[in-house]
Amino acid sequence: MSSEQKPQPPRWVQRLLQYRLPTGLSEEVQGDLDELFDLWVDEMGIQKARWKYIGQVLGFLRPLPERKQSYIPRDVLPPSLLTTPSPITQISMFRNYFKIAFRNLTRNKGYSFINIGGLAIGMAVAMLIGLWIYDEVSFDRYHKNYDRIAQVVQNQTIDGRVQTWLGQAMQLGPAIESSYGNYFKHIVRTSWPGDHILKAGDKTLVKSGMYMEPGGPEMLSLVKIRGSMDGLKDPYSILLSETVAQAIFGDSDPIGRLIKIDNKMDVKVTGVYKDLPVNSTFANITFIAPWDLLISSENLKDKVGWGNSWFQTFVQVSDKVDMNQASEKIKYVKRDNIKVDRDDLRFKPEMFLHPMSQWHLYSEFENGVSVGGKIRFVWLFGIIGAFVLILACINFMNLSTARSEKRAKEVGVRKVVGSERIQLIWQFLGESLLVAFFSLVIAILLVVLTLPLFNEIADKKISILWVSPWFWLSCIIFCLFTGLIAGSYPALYLSSFHPVKVLKGTFRVGRFAAAPRKVLVVLQFTVSVFLIVGTLVVFRQIQFVKDRPLGYDRNGLLTIPMKTQESHDHYNAFQNDLMNTRMVSSMAQSESAITNAWVTNGGFQWKGKDPGLQDEIVTVGVTHHFGKTVDWKIKSGRDFSEAFSTDSSGFILNEAAVKYMGFKQPLGEVVKAFGGKYTVIGVVKDMVTQSIYDPVRPTIFYIDTFKRLSLIDIKISPQANTSQAIDKIKTLFLKHNPATPFDYRFADEEFAAKYKEEERIGKLASIFATLAIFISCLGLFGLASFVAEQRTKEIGIRKVLGATVISLWQLLSREFVWLVLIAFIIATPLAWYFLNSWLQDYQYRTNIPGWIFAATGLGLLLITLLTVSFQAVKAALINPVKSLRNE
Repeated sequence: MSSEQKPQPPRWVQRLLQYRLPTGLSEEVQGDLDELFDLWVDEMGIQKARWKYIGQVLGFLRPLPERKQSYIPRDVLPPSLLTTPSPITQISMFRNYFKIAFRNLTRNKGYSFINIGGLAIGMAVAMLIGLWIYDEVSFDRYHKNYDRIAQVVQNQTIDGRVQTWLGQAMQLGPAIESSYGNYFKHIVRTSWPGDHILKAGDKTLVKSGMYMEPGGPEMLSLVKIRGSMDGLKDPYSILLSETVAQAIFGDSDPIGRLIKIDNKMDVKVTGVYKDLPVNSTFANITFIAPWDLLISSENLKDKVGWGNSWFQTFVQVSDKVDMNQASEKIKYVKRDNIKVDRDDLRFKPEMFLHPMSQWHLYSEFENGVSVGGKIRFVWLFGIIGAFVLILACINFMNLSTARSEKRAKEVGVRKVVGSERIQLIWQFLGESLLVAFFSLVIAILLVVLTLPLFNEIADKKISILWVSPWFWLSCIIFCLFTGLIAGSYPALYLSSFHPVKVLKGTFRVGRFAAAPRKVLVVLQFTVSVFLIVGTLVVFRQIQFVKDRPLGYDRNGLLTIPMKTQESHDHYNAFQNDLMNTRMVSSMAQSESAITNAWVTNGGFQWKGKDPGLQDEIVTVGVTHHFGKTVDWKIKSGRDFSEAFSTDSSGFILNEAAVKYMGFKQPLGEVVKAFGGKYTVIGVVKDMVTQSIYDPVRPTIFYIDTFKRLSLIDIKISPQANTSQAIDKIKTLFLKHNPATPFDYRFADEEFAAKYKEEERIGKLASIFATLAIFISCLGLFGLASFVAEQRTKEIGIRKVLGATVISLWQLLSREFVWLVLIAFIIATPLAWYFLNSWLQDYQYRTNIPGWIFAATGLGLLLITLLTVSFQAVKAALINPVKSLRNE
């Protein structure tokens, strides 16, 4: 009868004996009882033998004062071990552990390469993701008052839905100061960031800046390089960033030098501040001009009321004031002041504070409530990083436990000569930590090599914090954590072997010893399937958005900002000369870009309007050839035409506006707006002029007579070479506008920027998914190698009996194929549920077709077969005579 088939004592009795007696004594007693049990089975049968075994165990368990960790009879120990080990002895012991660990690594080079390589890749991925997450969560922390700064935001109820607006009226800041000034240290009004022309001598630059009240630099804790940060109190001053000051004035002192803004306002440089870091909301602000200069130059005091949300308002809450308390105080400040100014409260404005700590990660609002934002990407990558690292740890666990039989005798000998289980655990954990240390060194090297590419894909400027003690402390903790996680199960498993059985040759790993390894392999490939499907869905959503019908033709369409009065005055001459080149097919002017229509208005009146409707409609002022330039699609009626003088009081609606207004026959309908009456002359198909993920908003196009036009729209002729056309446009633009820098943007590039964030996330996710699959296959390759090695004798016998290479390949591959199939079955519903939930965040979204899961399963199965087949075929081709002789 084989050792696997012979009767065994009751397992629960053996566990009771192991638990109750000291380690050394329980193993000695159990070994003797197991030998007696074999004799009793032959003498009296298995049932009586088991009862006698139970009686012997229960009779042996006399009361003990406490359960000790180990027991070794003192008469078998040498005198040198009867005393407490000295520090030198302990150091020698740990040195011995290190030698054994290092020898095991060098002796099994293939498995060591898989372990160290897999862990290194997993660590490198986790480190890159960790650096990315640190950059995200540390956004804006450069500012010293980070936890006290907030932006004033308002909720408005429009058409039954609460919408959140960052823009504020110019009057809001003084109103807050007047009523609740004691709650705030600073109340600062600013313009929106925008590109402006800076000219000093023969230097002309286009740089992004903003107008700001004097308290802004102190609130943002700008670091002074030269001059003073209080210069904004002078309405004809300007603060420059260090980079812009260097670009304009070189190494000379810029303080007191003159600069002209947008070719119309002369200001004096009063201060230079240190460039803000890239992970700051204000990073692109390269100059700051006084708020009073903006107000006086544009005569805004007489033009702008509470109904215009053209500006921003930031506050710094006083030190002893709670942010939520201050937010509650200003809730109705706009309503209270509108009553004085006018009677229009139909939008029910409510103000609140949005803390700087939430600007970057919690910037999205739905129905007036924050619903997150980029924080979902932080969680996504954090989970991916953890999964990839876990996959690498699983490889280590699997390969260590799979090779357990080869170290069983080592464990048995160590226990016989006196090693306690805790010592063995620390030995195997030490080996794991050694592997983790080697992996960490390689991982840091991989991060250094791949960080430039990672920054390019992620659009970041992340660097490794070499001089930060926190970085090195994190690396040490990271190494210890990874080593302990990866080595915990192998250490506990290997240290549990019974020396009596091991040394007698009766030790077997058992029928279920491989079960944990199979579970871990299933977990690996479950994660891999999830990551693959997730990546495919992300790219499908991006492609779905890219292919969305826009309602206009963005090919060859570009815009040129009109930053100066010069470009307005010389437009007609520029248009005539450019059209004569035949390089462009059409030109027009517009109030806002076709890819970003940002102006909205309310208070429209039309026949049949619901009296309770709180309307807010997108409006775009244009010139006559705008429709031809963007190639919009006329659904009914006609386009604007210079042949009709009445078109200055005509409206063209999009389909969404027709539906919103409830027109059945919109042509000829009269709409009261802008203090006059306008007639609907045409309807165009819906155009995506705002978010590409949201439904098209109701939009009205009209011939601008209010001089709000700010862009030149140009359509390059399909027959013209694009680069040559750009050169010609630039030449003629500078001819008519010599003091205005030539700056242009293509519509397709502006459109691509709308899904750029998701595209970056998709690329990063695909890279991490690929690495996860690689790590899983690396572990599978190691396990396949081990299985083939363990079954060498079986393969040899089967070949002698006539087995073919194909049948042996099927034999060795079948188990792994089943594991992958089980993982696919588990991962499919989980992936569908979570990814479908993710897609719900987009109003314009794709679906999840079944072919994605089928292709993922088939692809993963093919990868598995390729990974396993190398070792399977290699084992099947071994000469059976050689394999049997080696056995």
